[in-house]
Amino acid sequence: MSLKLEELTVGQEIGSSSIEVTRQDLVRYAGASGDFNPIHWNEAFATGVELPGVIAHGMFTMGAAVQLVSDWAGDPAAVVDYQTRFTKPVLVADTTGTGEPGAVIEVAGVVGALDAEARTARIDLTVTCAGQKVLMKSQAVVKLA
Repeated sequence: MSLKLEELTVGQEIGSSSIEVTRQDLVRYAGASGDFNPIHWNEAFATGVELPGVIAHGMFTMGAAVQLVSDWAGDPAAVVDYQTRFTKPVLVADTTGTGEPGAVIEVAGVVGALDAEARTARIDLTVTCAGQKVLMKSQAVVKLA
């Protein structure tokens, strides 16, 4: 899909997604990223350092959220900037063997701003888990045709 600046308006929704997360996803992400901090897989360790339980890697959450923008743009290379602030951890319950997710991250995106000169759109993401915002000021800039 080739997005055209002239076809977009500020406030326009780009879609939404629900991302199911399991402890197994966190272990796979740890292997891919090299981040084996036990707060991301070991319940006893996580609670021992005063967390409410195992939490998802911040970069896992950030990457999962921006997938909505990449899919909408039709080309991951069209996303030329992405920034966010981490506000709450994503708590991932141990649901091993149940087939249920340990957490569900909800993502919704809207066109927040258009720059005609640069031919870009800023996409503002709302990212929540269990009814709480887990990322704030989550914004991606997309280069348009």
